Amino acid sequence: MFRLAHLSDLHATPPRFPWGRELTAKRALGFLSWRLRRRKEHRARVLGALLDDLAAVSPDHVAITGDLTNLGLLHEIDAALPWLERVGGAGRVSLVPGNHDAYGPGARDAALARWSDYVRSSGAAAGAVSFDDFPTVRVDGRIALVGVSSAERTAFGLATGRAGPAQLSRLAETLEKLSVAGLCRVVLIHHPPLAGLSPRRALVDAPELRGVLARAGAELVLHGHLHRRSVEAIPGPAGPIPVIGVPSSSALGRKPGRRAQYHVYAIDTPGADSGRPHPVSIEVRGLDPVSGRFVAEGAVEI
Repeated sequence: MFRLAHLSDLHATPPRFPWGRELTAKRALGFLSWRLRRRKEHRARVLGALLDDLAAVSPDHVAITGDLTNLGLLHEIDAALPWLERVGGAGRVSLVPGNHDAYGPGARDAALARWSDYVRSSGAAAGAVSFDDFPTVRVDGRIALVGVSSAERTAFGLATGRAGPAQLSRLAETLEKLSVAGLCRVVLIHHPPLAGLSPRRALVDAPELRGVLARAGAELVLHGHLHRRSVEAIPGPAGPIPVIGVPSSSALGRKPGRRAQYHVYAIDTPGADSGRPHPVSIEVRGLDPVSGRFVAEGAVEI
């Protein structure tokens, strides 16, 4: 049994007011929002409790679906790296960027370069990762973590994402090859590929991504962005594909359903002759507001 932990929307790096070339109107207003609201919700002590619980639970691998930073500033991108190192080594931690990691000019590229050891495909040559390297494929045992980047710089008032036609074309080919290899394909993306979301926050090319998944298939899709737990499914070639989102893993939860959680997926990994591995259940672990620790909050069958 392979145990995969899923974190998202950590907002782990307190920003300083942007100056010089990093200053944009969106970042200035984003900093004001952080000062007035977000810094009261996303707390360092919650992250500390999260790290303690991850160490105790000791999953086989940790997947992070974006938004490590608040404004995508260079000092935030640098500050996220030692935090990642505390989560675990690059061999057992994989991530994709979120819209906050692409908040300003050049932010996404800087983040991918700085965090490249946690993003780069298994077996790829060392060096900075770019958007053109997506989808990434990081293999751990018989599990293939397929990273899709939906992070892009957007105008003020928007938090949309986009995979783009070139990445989606590569994704279709990648998923088909991994299927032939008999690996469990877990797709990681920040924006959920679901219908019916607010146009301000949606994945712009979600219908196209759902089309790829309907044809090529995947065993599980994990996302963040919504800051709440979401358990949905979309059509796949062999039946419904679970699409699961987690709340922010650093939030105090001043609003109902927004308290910090993360998921631990138990994935059956039978022998090579026994069929493809598949997700079995989700263990939900959440922040206990009384003790300040993460505790088991039950299981969800998928």
